[in-house]
Amino acid sequence: MQFYKSKLALGIALATPLFLVACGGDDGRNGSDGLNGEAGQAGSNGSDGLNSLIRQSNLSVGDAQCFNGGVKVESGRDTNGDDILNDNEVVDSSAICTPTIVNEAKNFNRIAAFPVCLQADPSCDDDPDEATAAEIVAASQDGMTLIYTDSPQNQLGFVDITDPSKPTALGLLALNGEPTSVSIKGDYALVGVNSSADYINVAGSLVVVDIASRSILRTIDVGGQPDSVAVSPDGAYAAVVIENERDEDLGEGVPPQLPAGSLVIVNLTGDHSTWTTSTVTMTGLADLYSNDPEPEFVDINTDNIAVVSLQENNHIVLVNLTDGSIVNHFSAGSVDLVGVDATEDDGITQDESLAGVLREPDGVSWLSTEYFVTANEGDLDGGSRGFSVFNTAGDVVYEAGSSLDQLTARYGHYPESRSENKGNEPENAEFGVFGSERYLFVNSERSSVVFVYDVADFTKPVFKQLLPAAVGPEGALAIPSRNLLIVASEEDARDDVMRSALNIYQYGYASANYPTIVSNDRLDGSPISWSALSGLSADPSDSKLIYAVDDSYYTQNRIFTMDVTQHPAVITKETRITDSNDVLAALPAGALPATAINADKTVNIDPEGVVKLADGSFWVASEGSGNAVDGPVASMNLLIKAASNGVIEDAVTLPAAVNDLQRNNGFEGVTEYDGKLYVAFQRAWQGEANVRIGIYDLAAETWSFLFYPLDAPESQNGGWVGLSEISSIGDGEFLVIERDNQGGPDAVIKRLYKFDAIGLADGALVSKKLVRDVMPDMLATGGLITEKIEGIAIMKNGDVLMVNDNDGVDDSNGETQLLNLGKLF
Repeated sequence: MQFYKSKLALGIALATPLFLVACGGDDGRNGSDGLNGEAGQAGSNGSDGLNSLIRQSNLSVGDAQCFNGGVKVESGRDTNGDDILNDNEVVDSSAICTPTIVNEAKNFNRIAAFPVCLQADPSCDDDPDEATAAEIVAASQDGMTLIYTDSPQNQLGFVDITDPSKPTALGLLALNGEPTSVSIKGDYALVGVNSSADYINVAGSLVVVDIASRSILRTIDVGGQPDSVAVSPDGAYAAVVIENERDEDLGEGVPPQLPAGSLVIVNLTGDHSTWTTSTVTMTGLADLYSNDPEPEFVDINTDNIAVVSLQENNHIVLVNLTDGSIVNHFSAGSVDLVGVDATEDDGITQDESLAGVLREPDGVSWLSTEYFVTANEGDLDGGSRGFSVFNTAGDVVYEAGSSLDQLTARYGHYPESRSENKGNEPENAEFGVFGSERYLFVNSERSSVVFVYDVADFTKPVFKQLLPAAVGPEGALAIPSRNLLIVASEEDARDDVMRSALNIYQYGYASANYPTIVSNDRLDGSPISWSALSGLSADPSDSKLIYAVDDSYYTQNRIFTMDVTQHPAVITKETRITDSNDVLAALPAGALPATAINADKTVNIDPEGVVKLADGSFWVASEGSGNAVDGPVASMNLLIKAASNGVIEDAVTLPAAVNDLQRNNGFEGVTEYDGKLYVAFQRAWQGEANVRIGIYDLAAETWSFLFYPLDAPESQNGGWVGLSEISSIGDGEFLVIERDNQGGPDAVIKRLYKFDAIGLADGALVSKKLVRDVMPDMLATGGLITEKIEGIAIMKNGDVLMVNDNDGVDDSNGETQLLNLGKLF
């Protein structure tokens, strides 16, 4: 322990001369100057000031402020003159934490995804119009049972996670209204239920549910529309946010729209039958719409202080639950964003800036009694695309800024269709201590991921990893006692291949299994943005490289160079496909739409397959659009040759007689063998029983065709089956992806077949052989089956790589799985 002292500056007394004016006689006008008086005697020296002292002490590992240890620095004045800084003399304190070193040996990995449609049907063969959802999730005290709110169906769901890798349905409890939140008090689940007739006639209750029997014990009127429920760590109080949300279709959806929201405190002393409530009004606090507070989320710390976010009001309120007093309140403020994509132009370019963006926080979570975090989703005019750490004084001690948007671009999860809105849109936050680490989890609603941060130092969160979730993650729950994290994803639309699910992650020594692909930076320092990968090709000479293309979701198509010797694989280069030589521009009218060639000569086509040849050039298969029989053709199917720098050198169309049969599902993959390009069509064209394999002789510039027999659909949801990729095995054999257009519990056909083309005449039907059913490989990722597996590459060492298309994170969870299936031949 060290002590430092310094003298405080002495105050200086100033004597002020007094001027007197006579009461009678001359009024002094125009009088002469008087004589200076004699100087007075010097004043006596002041007494010595108090010493200021500084005290330093070491903080051990596990400290509440610095989890990895550090130094505490305190200062104050030595009021008793003993040259020791006593506790009662400390006026300022700060901590210098040991720099955070992320624990790379332990990671979170998804081990299961429980689609909540299993509650209604063990096969999830439910009515597509009857959406079900998991929005907010809680767990029993022993962590063995999950309880979640199902808002669309007005019910509470229960799931057994005794074996977290094999969650099982326990059943449902019908409620008299829409459940909005759930929290746990002992053996009870406390559920906020909205029973409002409309936006003006609001009503709601806190429903007390016995977890073991899954029965309602009591209903407590809370006087309005509840939106968030939290129970204090000591179990003494529950806080219920009464949002009384506005009608977004009324006028321009802007507040004020009364009735105003509030906070209801429930005293949980004694038996549930004796619990009482009190209401804390929140009008007159916020600068924005002060007479119409709309509190959104609540969390409670160990001092029984509740932090409440007023999202639309861009305000934060701290409430002492013991007496209902408001401890502090302050604006959530705004943030300047640099390096974001703020324009929806079907391309990800993170080079724009936004000034003064309101945070408008949604989810909040205490990190300690002094610090809390806000997930800044935004609503009206805000949405700063990140999260913030505040102290209880209202100071922002950390701001994520644009970093979450940039991370999602690097990991293939950036939702370009939300660029002009709120980007990745952080929704909620959760905190948990897992052994020797403290972690913060931030859910991104639009990117469908969970960001994991090490917060050993609350003021300096350090990014650890990114976890995939089902579409629209909302509620999050850390269960450190079981090394588990649970995230509820609420989006459910069976026909759009989205199922609501509970995502279950386990913390342990296994290596992180996600992401499978990341990107390097561009020259300007921004990440190479990528998504919607639709085809793969192995480099013919370099065993460490593969190539991928993005499809028509983006308007400037690219070829990606990927190093697969690393895990995750790394996109090291992006090559834009350009029509600098006007090859596409010279195609016959109707071959491509006018929008196919951009002003800068980049192209806007639909690359679905790619192959790199030994000479360094690429051939890209571009899928056409439109049905020649039932309607106009917007674009034809093309084979496009591009140099290594992406400049198009040639373009090949199908024979006219084949073009006359075109339907929407055309070219899906391309490969090369013995001087010929082999192209897989996705589905059979008009009047044909089987799907085509096109063969283009590069030297003779002629087409021939084989036909491939697809499996019949087997999904309980119907749909269709098609080809998605083709790759040369060698010796005239080819590997194809055959898949249905189903995902999640409805997916059945995700298979690799091979066929031999040697000796087959033009128009022959190939004979196929099953190589691998890849459903087990996809299930092994712990998530729901993704619909579109669209790329395979056979490496020089014989390993087969497979990738799915994430549809540009549009009505998709954005998950991209690059799987090494090993040697299949």
